[in-house]
Amino acid sequence: MATISVPIGQRQPKTRMPALADMLRWTVDHKIIGMQYMVAAFVFFLIGGTLALMIRWELMTPTLDVMQDGTAYNSLFSIHGTVMLFLWIVPMFAGFGNYLVPLQLGAKDMAFPWLNAFAFWLIPPAGIFMLMGYFMGQAEAGWTSYPPLSTLFGNDGQTMWAMSLHLLGISSILGAINFIVTILNMRPEGMTLWKMPLFCWATLATSIIVVMATPFLAGALTLLLLDRVGGTSFFNPANGGDVLLWQNIFWFYSHPAVYIMVLPGMGMLSEVLSIHSRKPIFGYRMIALSSMAIALIGFTVWAHHMFTSLQPELRIPFMISTMIIAVPTGIKMFGWLGTLWGGKIRFTSAMLFSLGFLSMFVIGGITGVMLANVPFDYQVHDTYFVVSHFHFVMFGGSVFAIYSGIYHWFPKMTGRMLDERMGKLHFALTYFGFFFTFFPMHMVGMLGMPRRVAVYDPQFQSWNVLISLAAFVLGFSTLILVYNIMVSLSRGRVAGANPWRALTLEWATSSPPPAWNFDEDPVPFEDPYGYGTQAATDYLNAIDRTFGVPDETPERGGALRVASAPSGD
Repeated sequence: MATISVPIGQRQPKTRMPALADMLRWTVDHKIIGMQYMVAAFVFFLIGGTLALMIRWELMTPTLDVMQDGTAYNSLFSIHGTVMLFLWIVPMFAGFGNYLVPLQLGAKDMAFPWLNAFAFWLIPPAGIFMLMGYFMGQAEAGWTSYPPLSTLFGNDGQTMWAMSLHLLGISSILGAINFIVTILNMRPEGMTLWKMPLFCWATLATSIIVVMATPFLAGALTLLLLDRVGGTSFFNPANGGDVLLWQNIFWFYSHPAVYIMVLPGMGMLSEVLSIHSRKPIFGYRMIALSSMAIALIGFTVWAHHMFTSLQPELRIPFMISTMIIAVPTGIKMFGWLGTLWGGKIRFTSAMLFSLGFLSMFVIGGITGVMLANVPFDYQVHDTYFVVSHFHFVMFGGSVFAIYSGIYHWFPKMTGRMLDERMGKLHFALTYFGFFFTFFPMHMVGMLGMPRRVAVYDPQFQSWNVLISLAAFVLGFSTLILVYNIMVSLSRGRVAGANPWRALTLEWATSSPPPAWNFDEDPVPFEDPYGYGTQAATDYLNAIDRTFGVPDETPERGGALRVASAPSGD
């Protein structure tokens, strides 16, 4: 075998994972900032999940017996939805992006390090505002906060809800600008756009959506705050306002925001499926371009959330645009299936959660096409069918991808492997707990059970008991991940620089990486997904020689060792 040099300079000194104290201080290191995002988001995930279990506890019976009144229940699901979307999924993906994008590009940091830190430190006060509002009058207009409910309630909680989202929006915009400039301007020589990992393409598309859409949400929130505290009447029809103005502005942001919460997960899926099936990604350019297509087409479908209030002549165009956006998503699905076909699949925890994403997101996509049809949407509007569809997209898509990313990149971030047996138990409980929580909601929704109500027809109780019991299983599964992380941080098997034998640049440096990422500008491998070739095997073996390889296998929590022959890659 010919000797090749690793394109990362000399062997780097041993590094350590950031300590807890590092999570609580100002820093401009993109890796620590990324972990700050992820730790903060996970804390909010536990809070939002606890609120979800309280909702399911209340719905075990058709009467109010946990909440004091309907107002308390309204606040419960309002804060649950807002926390899960804006304080869990969005910042969690931002954390992965902050950690991985400079490493995958071969850059030493983000384009604007100080701005990067500032964007993160807007999130903790925003979360505090949100939760303080829960105890200072309770926001109870739902996560969509439609007027007149959001303007008539006179408590401070609804005002703090809007202020919290303002801060989160500013954070997202600043982070997106940073991602765009980093991806377009910080690539070293040799890293062309068509050599970028697909996660970087997904992050670029997501950032474009954020920059274009989030200012609309900021404008809507400003008008809402003025109506609440400034005496204006933007949404008050009695004084010349229009309640539908909020719906149009809000959904012009919030439907593209669905892709803000899904596209990064799709990028992560492309990485995991290719690496753990040892196959080149099928249709690399089409998958990359489909991310950009989703970013653009996503701005044409917002009014399908308003079929019941929209003018009749506008319903058909939005029905058509909603169906069209399924096309680039379908391109990704076929690309991922083509990647898996004939691959040497390793059923690691990361791979299992990616496969779970595929199955669950397909269900969410099918029900999305169903809801795109105006007559069907009329029948199930504001029922639990919509709740089911939404969670199959957001949890079955985004959260499954996040879990996959945690198992896949935890070794790079910490230098330790998560326990695979616990990971597979986590997957099994999550998969079945999630499916039996949300799939039955299709049935109760088509039978007519309305969402966002605590008191329902007793005929639905047996369904709700099943759903709630499955939700508790789903909640328990999260504790397994928490325990696995805590144990693995101290006693997990040493990972090595490249435990999955991947070709993208984040794996061509130590685990965890040093502060400067690389000794010099690295030269990317000719194909970031070019598995199964002699050149790939030589490249991977050179990394092993540079950093050393622990004598374990992925199944036992360590690194994968292969022969130098192409068939062994």
